[in-house]
Amino acid sequence: MLSVTLGDLTTMKVDAIVNAANTQLAGGGGVDGAIHLAAGPTVLEECRAIVESQGPCLTGDAVITAAGNLWASWVIHTVGPIWGNHDPIDSSTLLASCYSSSLDVASTVGAKSVAFASISTGVYGFPRELAAPIAVSSVLEWLQGNAATASINAVTLVCFDQGNHALVQDSLNRLCRHSN
Repeated sequence: MLSVTLGDLTTMKVDAIVNAANTQLAGGGGVDGAIHLAAGPTVLEECRAIVESQGPCLTGDAVITAAGNLWASWVIHTVGPIWGNHDPIDSSTLLASCYSSSLDVASTVGAKSVAFASISTGVYGFPRELAAPIAVSSVLEWLQGNAATASINAVTLVCFDQGNHALVQDSLNRLCRHSN
């Protein structure tokens, strides 16, 4: 099941939340900073250990840490594309990969519920009107393609503001109408 909600990702009562991270997993502004602030220092320590052992997290990839002080059990960190650093087709492919790779990682730990921030639509500048249908279609495709084997049965796309919520909800409504 896929749903859209208006709210604060850090307060979601789900097994895993997905953070819009930078390649160094170093915390930052926006949702990334909010997650690190709410989770406490242990998440940043785990992120540093991942980068030290594996190197930077590549755009479109995802890694997982515990969730520190958050309600969730895990934080999945994914690096979205910076709009303008890639051509629009590559940016779209990388953004779709953020959603699918995050769900792959969540499934490996047995997460049943996952909540996503809107990846790359803040300081990374990915146009929200382009990102919304990519987010919705990527999650729906993953859920349909993995229905028989994945533990995940609920995904929530969490929007911080009303404008983005309307775009994402409209994308979900349109895609669900077309699939019926």
